[in-house]
Amino acid sequence: MLTKRQLMLDHVKEHATVYIFMIILFLTGIVFGAVIVNSMGFTQKHDLYFYLERFFEQLSQDQHVETSSILMDSYLYHIKYILLLFILGLSVIGLPFVWVLLFSKGLVVGFTVGFIVNQLEWQGLFLSALSIAPQNLVIIPVYIVAGSLSMIFSLTLLNRLFTRNVQHSIIQPLGKYAVSFAVLLAISFLASVLETYVANYGMKLVVKSLYTML
Repeated sequence: MLTKRQLMLDHVKEHATVYIFMIILFLTGIVFGAVIVNSMGFTQKHDLYFYLERFFEQLSQDQHVETSSILMDSYLYHIKYILLLFILGLSVIGLPFVWVLLFSKGLVVGFTVGFIVNQLEWQGLFLSALSIAPQNLVIIPVYIVAGSLSMIFSLTLLNRLFTRNVQHSIIQPLGKYAVSFAVLLAISFLASVLETYVANYGMKLVVKSLYTML
């Protein structure tokens, strides 16, 4: 266990620049998402809030949705996203798309939280804390690590391509790369569980309280 932990620490230290770059990229996406909310006109906000309000009405009316369906849809989304990052990491030309995906994820999170808080104020902040934060506390680090590993593997391939280093096989790095993504897929299931049984329930409580107060 100590050896594995030390290997992980050495890996992070060796590729600290990549991880920092990915974190900054994601945070930049969040900032841009919040900026977009503030730059929207009244009509645009009103139209978007209309659809959000209809969704809240459906929740407040206790329209039953199978939790197993929510769990499956959530986990399938994470699987597709992580596998896409995995595939992009296998090709050097896919590296810019990894950056775009991670930036876009930050953009969506920033816009979603920003819009809800902008429209519902402190109630929106409470709603975001209960319905968005739980799963994202798990899945955001997973996405950042997945994007970082994808970038690291792409740079490794690029280095082998230009240096024509045939002394070291790519099989071992590829195996570690695949195992790492398998672990990330397993962890992402926890995010889906949180989204289904914690965030979904918390969102229903807040939305019902909102409609009770109105």
